[in-house]
Amino acid sequence: MENTRTKPAPPAPVDHILHTIGNTPLIRLNHITKDLPCPVYAKVDSFNPGHSIKDRMALKMVEDAEAKGILKPGGTIIESTSGNTGMGLALAALAKGYKCIFTTSDKQSKEKFDILRAFGAQVIVCPTNVAPDDPQSYYSVAKKLSEEIPNSFYTNQYFNLSNQAAHYETTGPEIWEQTQGKVTHFIVGVGTGGTISGTGKYLKEQNPAVQVWGVDTYGSALKKFHETGEFDDNEVYSYITEGIGEDIIPDNIDFSVIDYFEKVTDKEGAIMARRITKEEGIFVGYSCGSALQGLMQLKDRLTPEDYVVIVFHDHGSRYIGKIYNDDWMQEQGWL
Repeated sequence: MENTRTKPAPPAPVDHILHTIGNTPLIRLNHITKDLPCPVYAKVDSFNPGHSIKDRMALKMVEDAEAKGILKPGGTIIESTSGNTGMGLALAALAKGYKCIFTTSDKQSKEKFDILRAFGAQVIVCPTNVAPDDPQSYYSVAKKLSEEIPNSFYTNQYFNLSNQAAHYETTGPEIWEQTQGKVTHFIVGVGTGGTISGTGKYLKEQNPAVQVWGVDTYGSALKKFHETGEFDDNEVYSYITEGIGEDIIPDNIDFSVIDYFEKVTDKEGAIMARRITKEEGIFVGYSCGSALQGLMQLKDRLTPEDYVVIVFHDHGSRYIGKIYNDDWMQEQGWL
């Protein structure tokens, strides 16, 4: 590849770590997508200080709660998280003087638990294979703690619409500006739904022709719900993929914004994440692999006139013990 590197201007000094959230780079993929008819750019949100896109909505949820008087000085932030939202909330808590308690599921990588604890959070690990309304689920435990602990705030990322608003206000405008309005397709793995709904809504307001594609995982109810409007219990079962898919229907998912859902297997998402790291030099997390795999499965829908933006949600350092561990991959039968 020819040397086309230009030296960027150094960022201005900031008052604290929260001011470094957002304005993440858009990076062209040059190898895995080389046979696609159009360019594919990754919005690499691991450049946020908490190394994931969740920093954006974590800060927004905290600041909106402060403005409403729900979160008061010295309070405790409580959340059910797969790890990344907790990291963003922990950063906000450290900068603003709050305590944190996070519930999470036992399928998440150990690295996520360790990182949250390193930032001073209390982490409660709950079983994965229980219904959302089971008293042991990480949703139920978080809700119960928020009812018992004085001066606490349950951020509730699945149903707190500040999540969606954060991406409408930041991620969408950034992508529109970075692509100079050329973006035709926006692809993102879907969990709480804030990223795809907020960003997708903004992009469609600028150009209604923009296609918004969501990537789901097998074992999640989202794709079927989008297509039928019905929650099918048969769609829900245990899966390994982290960060996308749901066994509930969050309020933050605006299904009217999403044009299509594609499902990706646990194996395909993991292998693609490793490929992105090895072939593109971008150290990505599990859901990033799922998102790109979903796009590759839909490549026949693309034309030379298209301009694709895909979200790379988080950083590979959170999956060292899993998808980047050959022994773990071999245990799954994936290597």
